[in-house]
Amino acid sequence: MNQGQLRNLRVYVDDRIGWLEYNRPPVNAFDWDMLRGVPSALTTLIEDPSVRVIVIASALEKHFNTGADLRVFENLRGTEMREWVGICHEIVHIIRSSPKPLLAAINGIAVGGGLEITWHCDLRFAAADARIGQPEVNIAFVPPIGATQALARLIGRPRALRFLYEGRLLPANEALELGLVDFVVTPERLREEVSAFARRLAAKPANALASIRRCVTIGGAMSFDEGLAVEFEEAVKLADSPNFTEGIRAFLDKRAPAWR
Repeated sequence: MNQGQLRNLRVYVDDRIGWLEYNRPPVNAFDWDMLRGVPSALTTLIEDPSVRVIVIASALEKHFNTGADLRVFENLRGTEMREWVGICHEIVHIIRSSPKPLLAAINGIAVGGGLEITWHCDLRFAAADARIGQPEVNIAFVPPIGATQALARLIGRPRALRFLYEGRLLPANEALELGLVDFVVTPERLREEVSAFARRLAAKPANALASIRRCVTIGGAMSFDEGLAVEFEEAVKLADSPNFTEGIRAFLDKRAPAWR
């Protein structure tokens, strides 16, 4: 990844947790450099053997992300818009095919594309003062980072349609009631809570986490029988792994397992 791609993103590893933080002051709006950097940053963290869990967050105190920079969007048409949306869909495929769990730490104003990326994460933590929305309808646009598909599966078709039709910002507690986020914590404890959860995941067998994620994320988008077939193959594959043997032995020996 070259320095230009990192200019608007902060990527680092801390205690087996890989952090990808939006970092384009003043409001973390996507321009071309920032958008193009996300696939590379995600791939880097996914391929890093020291990373067990990935967290999407913001380096700014008052803004998680405000979607596309409308100064960039103003003249974006045809081929260029196809390129923009193509990168957006590349991000979706990278996240949904990741073998590593992904969490989101949502703070401040969270709208548009940066928020859309979190719909493909496994769990979302929100600060109590966060404001969450997909206001694309107000510029006669559609959320292009897979929000229409992810939200229909996450909260159901009627709720997804209402959320996207209205385009309003929801307080964190209302987003929790709707099922858009999974935890609401005080702003001061957001990082601490996400990190603690991520560390608990990082202590579990990575291959089992990857299989669970594949069964639910990939299998869950298929028909029931197709998803069941994915589960079948993952179960058989796990049974041949050293971690499966170690897990059983550790349980019978009443000791902590040593995962590979």
